[in-house]
Amino acid sequence: MGALFFVLLGLGVAVIILNYLSLVPGGTRPVNLFIGLGLMAAAFVVATRWH
Repeated sequence: MGALFFVLLGLGVAVIILNYLSLVPGGTRPVNLFIGLGLMAAAFVVATRWH
């Protein structure tokens, strides 16, 4: 579970950074920010459920 937290968090941060650098397919779109934030939120859900 710990690895899943870091994977989700890293992917979320990467999506947001790549969006601001205009390196994601389809150009800079607000939906990419929501995807990144959603991945980061999922990481925190995983972290709070980890015993």
